Amino acid sequence: MTESAATQQTTLDKHWHLAETEEEVRFSDLEFSLFRIGAAFDRWQKDCLACCVGEGMGGMDNAILHMIRMHERPKSISELSRLLNRDDISNLQYSLRKLTSNGLVERVGKKESKRTATYQITAKGREITDLYMQYRRELLLPLTESIKNFDEDVIGTCRLLNLVSGIYDHASSIAAAHPRDKG
Repeated sequence: MTESAATQQTTLDKHWHLAETEEEVRFSDLEFSLFRIGAAFDRWQKDCLACCVGEGMGGMDNAILHMIRMHERPKSISELSRLLNRDDISNLQYSLRKLTSNGLVERVGKKESKRTATYQITAKGREITDLYMQYRRELLLPLTESIKNFDEDVIGTCRLLNLVSGIYDHASSIAAAHPRDKG
């Protein structure tokens, strides 16, 4: 067997119904990476938050908690939705109810209107987010020290992911405007 034939046999075939061209293969690889990092990040948030408050909270609850604390000012549901690039308001409301019932955030502003209500961190929520930050600093950040050029690479990665997020948002708008013909 020639070296070329051996190389061809050990090369994985990444072509499938979503990836027939090399460009589609690269994009599918990106999407698989997004699936995996999304799941791993959600699991990390859930498990780290469980170290702080116990079970029953998820990654989105954690994200909302930290977004509310960001810049130490109250946030409305529409602000949280925009900051987290979410349009599933009912799920955001569910997380806010869990955070409120656990005493981590409190509703401020006009009590009679859900639309104008804002949420702020409580003293207990501040303690929990500080503890989360401590666990993050001790458990997660040291794992990045062995990655060469991590600090520089993460800046470029953030830029790329923000651009890709915009591409997905734009494509989603186009898809939403063109429903499948059911005829």
